[in-house]
Amino acid sequence: MPDTHGPGGLFCFEGGEGAGKSTQIQAVAERLQAAGYPVHTTREPGGTRLGEAIRGVLMGDHGLPMPAMSELLLMFAARAAHLAEVIEPALADGQIVLCDRFTDASFAYQGAARGLGDEAVTALERLVQKQRRPDGVLLLDLPVDVGLARAAERGKGNRFDTEARQFHDTVRQAYLSRAAQAPERYAIIDATQPRDALSDTLTTRIMAWLDR
Repeated sequence: MPDTHGPGGLFCFEGGEGAGKSTQIQAVAERLQAAGYPVHTTREPGGTRLGEAIRGVLMGDHGLPMPAMSELLLMFAARAAHLAEVIEPALADGQIVLCDRFTDASFAYQGAARGLGDEAVTALERLVQKQRRPDGVLLLDLPVDVGLARAAERGKGNRFDTEARQFHDTVRQAYLSRAAQAPERYAIIDATQPRDALSDTLTTRIMAWLDR
């Protein structure tokens, strides 16, 4: 049985639209808790009252396109609150934090797909996060067409779901590129697997990171 006051760890679930991150985080959390691990689940943008308010602004349709830099700054404003109020306290308490998106999403969506580049995202990452980085990133990868079809089926889309196909292709390639650069910290997972098999794969990978 794991020590319930162990060192904790931040594990982030990433991927394009329709990858099933939210569903899988809950399933993996249940498996880890059953194995005796203390787990906290959260999401970005969100996780705090301020973060959820910012999420509403980011996901909503405001008539005109949101400037890319505004989008990026709002993401990091929510992230700063998330780190201070939720992530850092949970890690200090020895919990495992499972986060639905984190800074890799900013590199993929705002840095790559919005065209701001890595430099702007990296500068904010250093400013807001200091030395904090995920202990592991689980990239739920699937073909763009499959992901968009799944997103359409859920029936509660946001303005990111309606972006052009090229936007989503760029997001996917940015994720894959980042994962290829640091294979020890990323796991590329086939998100077209059956739901339970995918949950088992993700749980096994996190537990391997924890054992390491």
